[in-house]
Amino acid sequence: MARNLNEMFNQEALTALFPSTRSNDFFEALFGDASEGAYDIALNFAGAPDSHTYHFELHLKQRPGCCLACNLTYGLPEVFSRHPVINIKGLVAAIAGKLGIDAEKITWQLKATKSISKELHIIPLQLTVAP
Repeated sequence: MARNLNEMFNQEALTALFPSTRSNDFFEALFGDASEGAYDIALNFAGAPDSHTYHFELHLKQRPGCCLACNLTYGLPEVFSRHPVINIKGLVAAIAGKLGIDAEKITWQLKATKSISKELHIIPLQLTVAP
C-alpha cells in the first residue's frame, strides 16, 4: 500500500492538490503584493504509518534574496488552518477524494513548524481517518 500511496501522491499529484500559485495568492491576500513573500509553499507526502493515519507536510522554501529565518513561521499552523487561500479543509477533502474516503470521516491537524534549515521550514499535516 505504501508504494501505491507514493505513486498516488507523486510530485505531479501533489502540485495539482496544492498548486505553486497558491503561495503568491496567499502573499497577495496577506500583504497586497505577492513579491513581499519570503517563501514558497509546497505540499509533500510524508507517509502513512497505518491505514488510519496519513502524513503530509507543507514545505516553506526560502525565496532567492529573502530570509526565511527572519520570518515568523512558527505561528503559521494556526494561520494556515483558517486562511481561505491556503484552504486546508479543501485540501483535506481533495486528498480524501484521491484516497476514496469520505472527507467527513477525516480529522486533521497542522502540527508545530519544524525548522530544518534556514532555507526550509516544514509544517506537518496529519490526517486521521475514523474507523
